[in-house]
Amino acid sequence: MSASLMRAVVQHDFGGPEVLRVERVPRPTPLPTEVLVRVHAAGINPVDWKTRAGSGMAGVLGEPPFILGWDVSGVVAEVGFGVTTLKPGDEVYGMPWFPRAAGGYAEFVTAPSRQFARKPTKVGHEEAAAVPLAALTAWQSLVDTADVQAGQRVLIHAAAGGVGHLAVQFAKHLGAHVIGTASRGRHDWLTKLGADELVDYTAVRFEDAVRDVDVVIDLIGDAQDTSIRSLEVLRPGGLIVTIPSGVSADLLSRAEAKGVRTSAFLVEPDAPALARIAGLIDAGEVSIAVEETYPLEEVAKAHSRGETNRTQGKLVLRVQES
Repeated sequence: MSASLMRAVVQHDFGGPEVLRVERVPRPTPLPTEVLVRVHAAGINPVDWKTRAGSGMAGVLGEPPFILGWDVSGVVAEVGFGVTTLKPGDEVYGMPWFPRAAGGYAEFVTAPSRQFARKPTKVGHEEAAAVPLAALTAWQSLVDTADVQAGQRVLIHAAAGGVGHLAVQFAKHLGAHVIGTASRGRHDWLTKLGADELVDYTAVRFEDAVRDVDVVIDLIGDAQDTSIRSLEVLRPGGLIVTIPSGVSADLLSRAEAKGVRTSAFLVEPDAPALARIAGLIDAGEVSIAVEETYPLEEVAKAHSRGETNRTQGKLVLRVQES
């Protein structure tokens, strides 16, 4: 293969997993302040398959062709003029450019150097690639948006998912009393991660089992009226952070009537937070669940698996051998 070309997953149309195809495309070149990262692994997130199908961040990326993927872990191959924080050979991970196109499903990506952090040293690239988008979503919603404090009661919906299992661990790290909703089969695992209370949403309506919550992190949204129902469990002045669906006019009016607060949320690139998260992983305080990894050529299979919404943790593409 020419040094000027690389393998990448390109889609030329919106549609099902079958539109994802591995092709040879030009390798990017870093501009001043950017780094070229040789990607070893790329994480897969719900926003990926939603965007592939024409929703998610499709409105930001525009019409195909484009390359999906925002979670990457790899090695700095080249630095542009002005970069002083990283050098070739450094192992890094990040969520570059989100929500603009990053092209993470590829052998190389370029982005501003300060959108990457050194990856956790205690895990390989495949585990590290599972971290950035999910972990930053959990961290920023709990720390920056909700300002969770020790002793507060935090309810996390979809606690066993990619964002959820990290939110459980971060909330526990912050000293909160952590409550999660998840199917019964995930309860033992989530307890080991730090959950104090768990509600089997398949058997019990969470609003009948939970009370006096300070913060709700809703990773499900209005599709199941989860946000509306969550208002019932909040203390006066409490906060619900709605991550996939935003704050509807109905939710806002109901929340105001009950004297509770709402906040929409969208994750942003955040190297300082990734550095803190890497420290927690290396210290053994936070673990990453990777359910399955796939070679780049099986990206369609990986998307099909993810769309079942039955994964425990994350799915990852192996772009190169670590």
